[in-house]
Formats: sequence, C-alpha cells, structure tokens
Amino acid sequence: MNETELEHALELQLFDSLKPGLTSFCYRMLGSIEDADDAVQETFIRVWQNGSSFRQESSYKTWVYRIASNLCLDKLRQTKRRTRPVDFTDPAASIIAPSETLPDSSWVWPAPAFSDNPEEILIRKDTLQFCFVTLLQILPPRQRAVLLLKDVVEWSSKQIAETLNMSTAAVNSALQRARETMSRAKQRSEEYSLMAVEPDQELVSRYMDAFERFDIQALVALFHEEGHMSMPPFPMWIRGKEDLLQFFSLTRWHCEGSRFIPTTVNGGYPAVAQFMPSSESSCLVPWGIHVIIMKEGKIFHLQNFINRKLFARFGLPERLDR
Repeated sequence: MNETELEHALELQLFDSLKPGLTSFCYRMLGSIEDADDAVQETFIRVWQNGSSFRQESSYKTWVYRIASNLCLDKLRQTKRRTRPVDFTDPAASIIAPSETLPDSSWVWPAPAFSDNPEEILIRKDTLQFCFVTLLQILPPRQRAVLLLKDVVEWSSKQIAETLNMSTAAVNSALQRARETMSRAKQRSEEYSLMAVEPDQELVSRYMDAFERFDIQALVALFHEEGHMSMPPFPMWIRGKEDLLQFFSLTRWHCEGSRFIPTTVNGGYPAVAQFMPSSESSCLVPWGIHVIIMKEGKIFHLQNFINRKLFARFGLPERLDR
C-alpha cells in the first residue's frame, strides 16, 4: 500500500467512526432516514474529494460536520416543512378508502437505530423520540442546526460558530430562540409527554393479535376514547371509535391475513412491521410500520407509516411466507 492509499484508508476509517452520529444528526435535521443516508453519502464524497483542503485549523470531526450541516441546510432551503397528517389536516369528515397521497418529502418518517453500541443508543435518547424530531421541524433550519450541535452533539458555541460560519453571539441568540420555541411546543404536545412513558408491551401484543385475526371489535376496543390513527403518505386520518370501526370494516379486504414482526423505532421505541397478502404471489409483502402511542393503557395514536422503502433500512425481510 503506497502513501496515498494509506491516507485514504485512514480517512475512511475516521469517517466510519463518525458515521452513526453523523447519520443521527442528519436525520434529526431532515426528518427522513432516506434523506439522512443521502446526506451522509454526499458528505463522504465531498470529504474524499476535498481531503487536501483540510488544514487541521479545526478538528476533523468539526470539518466533517461543517460539510454535513451545510448540505442539510441547502436541502432544507429547497423543501417545505415536514409534518404529520394530524398537524396537516382535520380528521376525516367521511370515512372512505384513502386514495390521495402526498410526496414522501411532506412527512416526518421514523428511523431505526443508528448504532449497535448500547452506550451510544442511550446518549440523548429523548432527542430521538419521534415527537421530538417532528417538533424540531418547526424550527428554522439554522436554529435547528444550532440546537442539535449544542444540546445533542454537545459542542461549544465557538465550535458551532466555526461549523455554521456564524459569530458566537449569533449562535447564542439562535440557541436561545430555538430552546424557547421547543419548550413551548413540547408543553403543547400531549404526544411528546406520552412517548416518554415506558410503553406497555402487553398492549402491543394484544394489538398484533387482534389485527392478525382481524377481529375489528377487539381491535377498536384497544383504542382510547380520544384514539386516532394516521397513515402517511395519506393526509387522511381517523379519530374516534365509531370512525375507526367503520374504517377497519371498509379496509378488511386489504388488511385481512396480515402478519407482524416486532421492531423498534427512534431510539428503541417499540413498533410492529406489517406484511400484507400480495395478489401477485403466495407471499406476504411489506406494507407499513405501526407505532403505537399509549394513554391510560389504551391506544391514543396509531401511526401507520406506509412506506416499503423503510423495511430494508430497518433490516426487515423483503417478504414472509404465508
């Protein structure tokens, strides 16, 4: 191995050591694991192409995060804010089979674990909660970057100023505004506090059992009186047991015969992956990842993220035998 090859090998090793944290940062910034993967890949390409420009005036990590931060800010300037169906429209006035969808770029999507290291998983786990990532999207992009670099990556204001090409005073001002906005948003969000409570695994098991048998009465009985369900990329969402009963009855033909595999999202929160019957084969194929937010021992919000591309990123199989 010559000197250039050795330098590239060491650079690759350095970048790989940063990759879990970098992906986690980009996911919080962008609200999509697919976009985060793309941003990290593009960061690596720029690091590889511009390695000679790194003059060690700052740390290698600061230099890499500067590239990633600027990439994320560029992406966010070109897109609208991501949200959830319950924040986007009112609940469905009439219950019909959903047909209208919005682009993937409209929604915040869940993410798998970024590292197998138990210590890394525990670091600021609260900031990986799905509700926290959703609330982050209300911040202007630069405030979002400042907050994450300060409160999650735990950098000094000086490091953040170097990374984002800001003055230290501007960083501190942006941080104060971001914290105030997030504090108000968290106080208004019932789901934020509910996701912090240890989930009831028995309720998850009962939900899987009722759904796989497609016992609609048993399924609806698991919901809280205020219970609701959303299904990105469909903007339509359902609220109340009567409408849920009508919706499950209407979609029985589509979901009956499904099976689930337990998984986790956003720092270890329990979820289940739905595989549904395929008209084209004898197998069950990926459909959606269900995240259950609970209140008083019942389902408060069932979030069914219908996005088959998520399954591979979560390490889930491409199909199941019936």
